[in-house]
Amino acid sequence: MPYPPPPRTPSGPRRRTILASAAGAALLVGCSSGADETEESTGGSPSVAERARTRAARDSRGIVERYDAVIAAYPGLAERLGVLRAEAVRHVEAFGGTPAATGSASPTVGSPAPSVVPGTEKDALAGLASAERSLADARAKSLLEMPGELARLLASVAAAGAAHAYLLTEAAK
Repeated sequence: MPYPPPPRTPSGPRRRTILASAAGAALLVGCSSGADETEESTGGSPSVAERARTRAARDSRGIVERYDAVIAAYPGLAERLGVLRAEAVRHVEAFGGTPAATGSASPTVGSPAPSVVPGTEKDALAGLASAERSLADARAKSLLEMPGELARLLASVAAAGAAHAYLLTEAAK
């Protein structure tokens, strides 16, 4: 037998609805106030986003230099690597950097100097694949610390780097 309806229907919003609305409003206020601090510089120091953009442009420039070194050592790979190199140049530009001429910028920290190219084409392609994969992984890990638009850009470039690593790995087989 079903229960009978309550004797009177309460008017107005329920207590749970009011509490949920208050919690949602507090979350929205908390989220929007933190974004201004990370996206703009404070006190003359560069913001987290600006430092990340600069680092990402530098890292992409390092990848471009590695492509240049491999192409210089193995001109037969120029056609195959030219498209991937051009994408890496676009990544530098997307982060606000300018692609440097070969050898004019310093390599990224922890990566071997781009002038050191392995002895065979297969090893050179594998080295490029490893560098692309490492950089894509590092960018993917840093996404959680970045503000919205920069996080989307980093995610896109990390995905492109992972695709480059795959293509280079397949080419090295």
